[in-house]
Parts: sequence; structure tokens; C-alpha cells
Amino acid sequence: MAVTNLNLSSNPFRNRGLPWTIAIGVTVVSFVVLVFIARWTMETNAQTQVAERDVVQLRKQTDDLNAKIVQIKTTLAPEEQRTLKSAHTLVDRKRFSWARLFEDLEAALPGTVRVQRIAVKGVATEADRTVADLDLTVVSKNPTIITQMIQDMDREGTFHAELVSQNVQRGKDAGGGAEYEMNVHYVPR
Repeated sequence: MAVTNLNLSSNPFRNRGLPWTIAIGVTVVSFVVLVFIARWTMETNAQTQVAERDVVQLRKQTDDLNAKIVQIKTTLAPEEQRTLKSAHTLVDRKRFSWARLFEDLEAALPGTVRVQRIAVKGVATEADRTVADLDLTVVSKNPTIITQMIQDMDREGTFHAELVSQNVQRGKDAGGGAEYEMNVHYVPR
């Protein structure tokens, strides 16, 4: 048997440049990446400092405004405070849109249900939205429709209705229907 891959030279060829080239390339790439990371970190730190200064400034403004509120409240007489509260209530009522209420109510009521009476018990602001508590009286011949209507109102989220009472109508104009009185919390769309 003859060996064909035998190297008998005293100084065999070795590729010593390739490992050094790879090592230098990896070092250069690592250094460039390190420079980019350091630069990005410095920019992020600068942005963080700017944001922290803004937060401190906003907190100071909030504290100043709260101090002014307390100062104004202490200078107002109890009668003036009641007047101010009444003024805020009037402004809230002015923001209440009857047209939007009727539009939303018309969309929520089935065709066989008739509105007998609507009364606004209170108007308030929740999360920058004007909301209202209503007394709503409706008339229907079928109690199942009223139950379904209340479930649909709750599911849609514009109205939250709670049945207070049910009165069977009497007389020749009643037509066999019943009157349903509800407390309704209205949140406009």
C-alpha cells in the first residue's frame, strides 16, 4: 500500500496571516460598535436629563397652582364658595347636549317602546366627558322588550339603566301596556 498524502518537507506551509487578519477585523468591528454604543448611551442620558428637568418644572408648576387654589379657597367666604359651586354646576349643565341625548336615546330604544318622561337628575364631568343621571319613564306592551332594551343599553355602554318600578296602565288609553320607570346613567358617545 502506497501513501500518497505524505509531506516530507522540513518547513511545511502554514497560513499564519489568516488568523491575525480575522482577529484584527473582529477587534476593529468591536471597537466601532463600542463607539456607537457609547454615543447612543450619551444621547439617551442627555434626553433623560432633559425629561427629568421637565418633570421637575411641571411638578413645581403643579405645586404653585395647588397653593394658589388653597389660597383662593381660604379667601372665599362660605357663601361665595357655594356660589362658585353653583356656577360650576351651571357650566356643566350648559355643556350637556339635549340633542345628542335624544339622538342616542332614539338609537337605543326599540320601535315599540315609547318615552313617557325624561328628567335630568344631575350633570357631572367624568374623564373630560359630560355625563348625566336621568329619570326615564317608558311605556311598552311587552315586558320582554324592556328587559332586552336594558341589556342592550348596558352592552353598548352609552346608557346604564336600572329598573325602578313597573306600573300597569289602566283606562281606555292604556291599550294593555305598562309604564317602566328607570334610573339611567348616560355617557355620551
